[in-house]
Amino acid sequence: MSRRTQRLRLRPALVFFGLTGALFAQYSGPAILSRGEAPAAMSAPNIRFQPFVELSGMYDSGLANVGITDQGQLADSSAVGIGLTWGLSGTHSWRRDKVGVSYRGGLTHYGKHTGYDSIDQSLLLSWNHQFSPHMSLDFHESAAIVSRDFGLLNLPSTVSFDPSTSFIPTTDFFDNRTYYLNTHASFVYQRTARLSFNLGGDKIEIRRRSNALEGVRGYTATGDVQYRLNRRSTIGANYTYLKFGYTRVSGGTDVHGVAATYAVRLSRWLEFSGYGGAMRVESKFSQALPIDPAIAALLGITSTAQIIHSISYTPNVGGRLSRTFHTGVLYVSGQHGITPGNGLFTTSYSNNVAAGYSYTGLRRWSFGATADYMWADAIGTIRGNYTGLGAGATASRQIIRSVHLTSGFQARKYGSSDFAKYNRTIYEVRIGVGFAPGDIPLRIW
Repeated sequence: MSRRTQRLRLRPALVFFGLTGALFAQYSGPAILSRGEAPAAMSAPNIRFQPFVELSGMYDSGLANVGITDQGQLADSSAVGIGLTWGLSGTHSWRRDKVGVSYRGGLTHYGKHTGYDSIDQSLLLSWNHQFSPHMSLDFHESAAIVSRDFGLLNLPSTVSFDPSTSFIPTTDFFDNRTYYLNTHASFVYQRTARLSFNLGGDKIEIRRRSNALEGVRGYTATGDVQYRLNRRSTIGANYTYLKFGYTRVSGGTDVHGVAATYAVRLSRWLEFSGYGGAMRVESKFSQALPIDPAIAALLGITSTAQIIHSISYTPNVGGRLSRTFHTGVLYVSGQHGITPGNGLFTTSYSNNVAAGYSYTGLRRWSFGATADYMWADAIGTIRGNYTGLGAGATASRQIIRSVHLTSGFQARKYGSSDFAKYNRTIYEVRIGVGFAPGDIPLRIW
């Protein structure tokens, strides 16, 4: 057989493998925010799994269980405490799979204020499996058991999704035991190197220990189509269905939303992703109303049921601009949509603006900062506006190999023009010593 004949026979195989490689590489373009993806430039084949343990002293203000004083004021306290924190983060890629983990656990003790002692756990997990060049499965998990959470979400470098696109409680008012689980799965069919389809959904569970606060049970279903215009930009359209139900009230909310999507890589490290459309929001709640004493004496009943039914339309918009560096990521994002509330309030129109920066130095330093502002209008059984402004910063400095000095500050301000006693500010200051094996600086979570 001549060399020319061999080359001709090999050419189809080379073309096939080239196309296959292009299909596998199609996600090198900008991330799709409506799919919950983290900035594409953050993607890395492997980040070594790094455990850590930290012992720190702390001061917390505004510790408050669900209760009031004899004077009708919120029963809160300030206390000095000691905390033991541990965790693990990292990513690993195989031929068809990629797994990312960001886990954190902690034990907090406040001395004589033992009513606020807690053991907290939180987990972010991502898994991608490539069935073939045309089909893949994405799985995201957000779960936690927390008593006090400032709700400050950053972009972890080790998971492939943006936590702010999950239904994670971020504005809880009380230091009350909260359990949440947000499970997301989506199937992507890559029809061609440019055209892809996505079908997915979420299961949402939020439970709060106090019977005075609302728990949430819900789910979402989503579908979208995306088309790569070129190497830098992608356009598309998506549909979303959300359903929220609650533990203490009868009723819930159904939401149908549509949006156009756009993502563009402005440079190798800078990208924007956003979407814009509208939502139809239908809420039905049943609540008890007291009856006039004369009617109660006549009929022998003390209350009657009232049905609250509303249908409204609201914008469905969001966007994120991110700049990735070799040592971290800087981003700013904004969103208007629907949330299931915060335990006090149920279904709410919410607006969120957030910004953050994380840095893991090549030698000794790590640093992280984040800030967010939320303003919302509750449309459930309790109606009114409420806001939350949060900010935080953490830093670590390597002292000697594997040993790090750590520090952190977090604060949140709650506000409402409709409920005067909802206005308060809480904060936490901590400093400690951490241990993380290896030469890599302690990663900031």
